[in-house]
Amino acid sequence: MDYYSSYISKLIEELSKLPGVGSKSAQRLAFHIINRPIEEVQGLADAIVQAKEKVRYCKECYTLTDQEICPICANPARDHSTIMVVENTRDLAAYEKTGKFNGVYHVLHGAISPMLGIGPNEIKLKELMKRMQGEIKEVIIATNSSLEGETTAMYISKLIKPAGIKVSRIASGVPVGGDLEYIDEVTLLRALEGRVEL
Repeated sequence: MDYYSSYISKLIEELSKLPGVGSKSAQRLAFHIINRPIEEVQGLADAIVQAKEKVRYCKECYTLTDQEICPICANPARDHSTIMVVENTRDLAAYEKTGKFNGVYHVLHGAISPMLGIGPNEIKLKELMKRMQGEIKEVIIATNSSLEGETTAMYISKLIKPAGIKVSRIASGVPVGGDLEYIDEVTLLRALEGRVEL
């Protein structure tokens, strides 16, 4: 039995298709949207449609942008000989927030996962290899510490090392504020291996 009008039910159904939005959150969002002034709702709808129409891949690094070349790749002050490989645009944004990386990026849009049927051809690896033909000094692999991320890192390393380009992997280990007793053995081992002199 429907408790709401068909329009509200349809809105809840569409919102619940978003990642991380369950039926209760979708219901809360739907009622929030309905109770907002029409101008705000129209602004939200326009922003969604415009983002879908205008956003595309950067021709160099494959991050999401509304220009042919993203602002990072277009910046001549960046070190274009150092490429950090990340799984998605959110990872790129996280590194940019640190303000400490001055190179450029390559966004894979996924990671190799045989279990999910995602092989090297389903992510932006061919495009990365094309970039290796330029004057690249170092590739920093910053994929996640998951099984898929590690598999992808090893695969990329095996592809690039024969070209004589330096390949490095981001360190992983104990998070700030983490209690050692609650951290798994693999993370502790990586923290030990990636230790630095003080």
